[in-house]
Amino acid sequence: MVDRRLLVQALVRYVVGAALVALLVFVPAGTIRYPGGLLLMGCLFVPMFIVGIALLLHNPTLLRKRLSAREQESAQRAVVAVSGLMFVAAFIVAGLSFRFGWLTAPGAVQHGAAIVFLFGYMLYGEVMRENTYLSRTVEVQRGQRVIDTGLYGVVRHPMYLATILMFLSMPLMLGSWVAFLIMLPYIPLMAARATNEEKVLARGLTGYQAYQKRVRWRLVPFVW
Repeated sequence: MVDRRLLVQALVRYVVGAALVALLVFVPAGTIRYPGGLLLMGCLFVPMFIVGIALLLHNPTLLRKRLSAREQESAQRAVVAVSGLMFVAAFIVAGLSFRFGWLTAPGAVQHGAAIVFLFGYMLYGEVMRENTYLSRTVEVQRGQRVIDTGLYGVVRHPMYLATILMFLSMPLMLGSWVAFLIMLPYIPLMAARATNEEKVLARGLTGYQAYQKRVRWRLVPFVW
């Protein structure tokens, strides 16, 4: 039986999110005939709808958790706030870049970025499949155990790797080099978030320190 309240909550969040992104992209562009904007909307919200339906049917607990979670750690709240501002600024600048022709990326770059984005989304989906404790917030949950299989056997934070691929590819899908530069600080932000999260998990999750020794790399194998 589908949880109707959760369904409504998810649909409202989905529609509001799509409307906000559309406003941030198409209003600065001055037109809805913005190929990069249409490409982004398709790549972002079609998979999001599919993943949302899958979670609603097969893992409503995880969907509910991701819709309602709020950060408790002050350092993590700051990371979320800054990344949100970057997101908004990049989208607005991308729309203006299309309107005024500021350092626009060629179509091949936009389509390549779409492929990277979808690959990142696939990684994100696999992380959600592997880790039933996955949350939007940094926390140790009741009954949580260390996940060390699949992607978690390669890097300790595959979700952050997936979001980096997705966030950095979005401004390129929109065809804006300027917006891409705005989003580059997202990499050190996620590095800081991962470092802070590891302190929380090492302090409160049994077996996490041993897992850190087994899986050496945080985000990118052989790099960091």
